[in-house]
Amino acid sequence: MKNPRLNHYERAFGNWLIDNRVQYIAVDEQKRAALGRSKVKSFDYLLYPPNQEIIIGEVKGRKFRGGSLAKLAGFECWVTVDDVAGLSAWQEVFGPRHIAAFIFAYRIEKVDVDFDGRDVYDFEHSRYIFFCVKLDAYRSFMTVRSPKWQTVTLPADKFRRCAVQMQRLLF
Repeated sequence: MKNPRLNHYERAFGNWLIDNRVQYIAVDEQKRAALGRSKVKSFDYLLYPPNQEIIIGEVKGRKFRGGSLAKLAGFECWVTVDDVAGLSAWQEVFGPRHIAAFIFAYRIEKVDVDFDGRDVYDFEHSRYIFFCVKLDAYRSFMTVRSPKWQTVTLPADKFRRCAVQMQRLLF
């Protein structure tokens, strides 16, 4: 996937989809759609897992600086209020056969990390791990992170409860 407009997190995830033979459509962020009179933030991917609902995915790239994934601690999972509103609007537009979700693409920063049996993806000299949190769960547990920057997040215990590694969600 050689799209220069995508950041390395989105490119890594796109290549992971290709390598795992997941059917998808990538959305061009340069072409924001309008619903009614307001602009709605675009999502990144429509994922078509076999025999499942279609996933409206918004990729959020973050760094993981921890030493172990055993307790799923140390994962930043903040998003903007606009991200939540945009995915909510798209889920409503697409209807009940679609599930909106945040896809957190974590680039592993340390060389020696205990992955606790989880799948890691190597891409362009970096290692990534992908977790998904469905929008409905995110909305249920989100808390304000920064009023000034209009960001929300999940408390660590809620992230551990809601986050699913992409392989488990899609296969």
